[in-house]
Amino acid sequence: MRARDVDKEKLVIEMAIDQIVQEGFQGFSMNKLAKACSISVGTLYIYYKDKDDLIQKIGAIIALKFFTSTVKNFSPEMSFEEGLWKQWENRANFTMKYPKEVAFFEIVKHSPHSEIILDSIQEFADFRRIMKTFIDNGLRNNELIPMTFEAFWSVAYGPLYTLLNLHTEGKSMGGKPFTLTKEIMKEAFQVTVKGLKP
Repeated sequence: MRARDVDKEKLVIEMAIDQIVQEGFQGFSMNKLAKACSISVGTLYIYYKDKDDLIQKIGAIIALKFFTSTVKNFSPEMSFEEGLWKQWENRANFTMKYPKEVAFFEIVKHSPHSEIILDSIQEFADFRRIMKTFIDNGLRNNELIPMTFEAFWSVAYGPLYTLLNLHTEGKSMGGKPFTLTKEIMKEAFQVTVKGLKP
C-alpha cells in the first residue's frame, strides 16, 4: 500500500510540473491536476495544504536536486578555471537530464514562491557559502578580476545558459538545428574564463 502511495505522489509531482511548464500558474489548478492524475482532489490534500504548498514543495525538491548536482565533484578549493569548468559541466548535465524540472524552476524563480522555497532549504545556505568561498579564493589567488556579483554571474554563467537554451529549443539563431556538444561548450568557456581573469 505504501509503495502505491509513493508512486501516486511521484505522478502528482510529474503532472504538476508538466502543467505549470505548459500553462503557467494561471492555467494550473488542483482540480485539473487531480483529473490528469485520475485521483480525487481530496487525495491531493493528503499531501499538500493547498496549491501554493504544492508548488513550494515541488520547487524545494527540484532546488535541492539542483544544488546537490551542482557541487558534485566540486570543491571551492579548486583553481578558479578548474572549478568554474566543473560548475559548467554539472549545470549542463543537470539541465540536459531534467529539462522539464529546469523549465518549472525558471517559472517559479520569477514568482513570490522563490524566496519561500530557498529559505526552506538548509542546503541553499551551504551552497551559497561554498560558492562565496570559491569566488573569494579566486580573488585572493588573483585568478579573478573584482566585479559586482551580478556582473560576475552574467559573465561566468550567461554564455552557458544561452547555449543550454538553444540546446533545449533544438535550434540556433535563424532556426538552424543545434545540439550542444562538449567542444562548443569548451569554446565558449575558454572565452568566458579569459574575460574573467586579470
